[in-house]
Amino acid sequence: MIEPSGGSRAAQMSSDVIIGRDGKPRCAWAGAGDTAFGRYHDEVWGTRTYFESAIFEALTLGVFEVGLSWSIVFGKRDAFREAFRGFDVAKVAAMTEQDVDRLVQDASIIRNHAKIQATVDNARAMMSASPSLVVLAKSYEITRERSPRSVADLPKSTPQAEAFAKQLKSQGYRFVGPTSVYAFMQNVGVVNDHVHGCFRATDYPTTAGLL
Repeated sequence: MIEPSGGSRAAQMSSDVIIGRDGKPRCAWAGAGDTAFGRYHDEVWGTRTYFESAIFEALTLGVFEVGLSWSIVFGKRDAFREAFRGFDVAKVAAMTEQDVDRLVQDASIIRNHAKIQATVDNARAMMSASPSLVVLAKSYEITRERSPRSVADLPKSTPQAEAFAKQLKSQGYRFVGPTSVYAFMQNVGVVNDHVHGCFRATDYPTTAGLL
């Protein structure tokens, strides 16, 4: 779940939408400046993508977010990419117990043995599960005509996320509760939760019907 970040209230349209320095209205958590977080908001979050490495990265970051804040996990995104071999599913699935032990000692990432092992196990599940993660994700696609009115309207989970999580668990995926699965759905654009007034929202004039 994305958390709001700070920002000048003078630059905000409302508590949930902020005007960036480029003049574009954004979800307030993205901030007003040209930052990695802002680019993630503009280019990734809520953008429908089913590239294998991208969905594996989103799933993995969700695993590591359990019990932590998104900002902590996001700040280590580049380190995670290096640690998990560019989120190449086959390469991560081939990682050994020694690789896991090595990553537990890697201070650049979150050194949680259970989550590191779960990432390897999830890669193995992606290699073997049927239907695939991509097929499952597509089956839960939600196309909004009306964007959420505010951050308060964003759920932490939904019945669809609960059903999705149940399917993933049955396939051997780990650390995939309904909350983390809903965050995954947001990250890969299964659902677009950019709030009303944001230029990425489904009912924003220039993007309505395109996302």
